[in-house]
Amino acid sequence: MKGMTVQPNEITEVLNRPISQELLARDLTRLAYVAKDGTPRNVPIAFTWNGSEIVMCTTKNAPKLPALRNNPTVALTIDTEVHPPKILLIRGRAELDFVDGIPNEYLQATSTYEMTSEQRVEWEAEVRSLYRDGMVRIVVTPTWAKLIDFETTLPSAVEELIQQREERQSA
Repeated sequence: MKGMTVQPNEITEVLNRPISQELLARDLTRLAYVAKDGTPRNVPIAFTWNGSEIVMCTTKNAPKLPALRNNPTVALTIDTEVHPPKILLIRGRAELDFVDGIPNEYLQATSTYEMTSEQRVEWEAEVRSLYRDGMVRIVVTPTWAKLIDFETTLPSAVEELIQQREERQSA
């Protein structure tokens, strides 16, 4: 397929754009993967961006873990709810990192949740009690990235239609 190979410097350029940085500072992404039965799944999940990787955390018994072990290829979407939307599409491979306790990234990813300091203390105590056996960090290093802001960049199918229209008009 056209445009599938993306060089690391191109990925970095896309991810370093101001709009991409704004999207990478959000707290929710949609993680798409292939379930063990071969059907697609797409789940909202909290994440953090550490400058080179997307890190998501989940329970050790999450159904997505055997699926990700079986097929680590994933796609992520981070977007806004306004018009025109800003959309960051990322593809990569998920690496699973089983950790004891609560990963810092999990607490970081949820730091924007609106809670009073008392609610946060209660919430963290609940999290530590619930996940006392630890959690799993799902770490994705982007191998492909595209930013769509509908001002400077468009979905590739729309770009193609515009190009076809311009070719017809100049013929």
